[in-house]
Amino acid sequence: MSFASLGLSEEIVRAVTERGYTDPTPIQLQAIPAVLSGGDLLAGAQTGTGKTAGFVLPILHRLADKAVKGPSEGRPPIRALILTPTRELAAQVEESVREYGKYLKLNSMMMFGGVNINPQIQKLRSRVDILVATPGRLLDHAQQKTVDLSKVEILVLDEADRMLDMGFIRDIKKIMALIPKQRQTLLFSATFSDEIKTLADSLLNNPAMIEVARRNATAELISQKAYAVDRERKRELLTHLIKEHNWFQVLVFTRTKHAANRLAEQLDKDGIPAMAIHGNKSQAARTRALKEFKDGSLQVLVATDIAARGIDISELPHVVNFELPNVAEDYVHRIGRTGRAGSEGEALSLVCVDEHKLLADIARLTKRDLTAEILPGFEPDPRIKAEPILNGSQRGNQPRGGGQGRARTPVRSGSQPAARPAGGGGAKPAARAPALHRTGGRNR
Repeated sequence: MSFASLGLSEEIVRAVTERGYTDPTPIQLQAIPAVLSGGDLLAGAQTGTGKTAGFVLPILHRLADKAVKGPSEGRPPIRALILTPTRELAAQVEESVREYGKYLKLNSMMMFGGVNINPQIQKLRSRVDILVATPGRLLDHAQQKTVDLSKVEILVLDEADRMLDMGFIRDIKKIMALIPKQRQTLLFSATFSDEIKTLADSLLNNPAMIEVARRNATAELISQKAYAVDRERKRELLTHLIKEHNWFQVLVFTRTKHAANRLAEQLDKDGIPAMAIHGNKSQAARTRALKEFKDGSLQVLVATDIAARGIDISELPHVVNFELPNVAEDYVHRIGRTGRAGSEGEALSLVCVDEHKLLADIARLTKRDLTAEILPGFEPDPRIKAEPILNGSQRGNQPRGGGQGRARTPVRSGSQPAARPAGGGGAKPAARAPALHRTGGRNR
């Protein structure tokens, strides 16, 4: 089935074709007709499935429909509002709006914090049909009365699960009070938690519901592998794998900002160009790191979970969990950065003795066998005992793996092609370690 057969205008189909897309993905096949119908939508789609085009394309079609009359006088209003959890995702969604709408007479703008508000205020004085924003900065404008949301016809909550995780629920409720009750609302989420269902019940009116992947499933085109390694040898193993197999465009995840900074510095010293991206970095630094990573001039990008939301790089080959996430669902989000839109990718996790239970939680959630292997030369020392894992929100702590020992405050952890092997070409066969037992903990 083609994009034209879904009812999209010739101008939109031409723009989509120019970007190299010919066949809609499963989420687009279901979401585009649902949005064109004008009704509310609750959509479950893991990252990398093409969900952005799933709502951007039909929104552009609806707003460009010449049969729909705008206001007869006054400045044209903001007609569509797309809320995203992070600056990076806002920038990428707005870029999609501009690219797909290049042959339409519609104007868009992105709005997020961390940058000067005055240029945003200036742009809001001109025509803005589609506004892509993060909740906090949007409320800043609302309080200063520099934005008018009273004529919004379509509201999108993108990655709603992450917005809830980041504590945006109160901001979302404040924004709801500023837009018309009679509107079309589209809610997209990678997971359908009880909290998401509660939010959907409060925002959506008799929505169509679509889900293109098993709940919390990881993409089939992603080769997933785990290596058992001592916490203090993780950086050494990562450097070995990158150099041995000449990996480029490697996205590496840590739990904390401090760990991301330190690992990037260590990789640089090892002769591997690396930069860190997280919430404490300026917007200019984050934009530069992403640009260099996308164009291939930066070999490794080290990121925290929140900073990585919205990183959309076609055919990203490697994702490495330097540290496993405390929450199993975040593993799905992390490895969803690779294996996108039908391309192949691999996800590798470096697992120390502290993380056996986290790996078991992930295996249970994803229903995948994630038995840790041992790479010759990096055999774990059986004398090393497990230590409590720091809560990812704590700051100023030494990264787990590859750093000097440092006192840690114990806290309770709350407890995605036909694949290339993680070792790549010419790697020695890995010896199997005993399977990690799937015991204890609970999924959140």
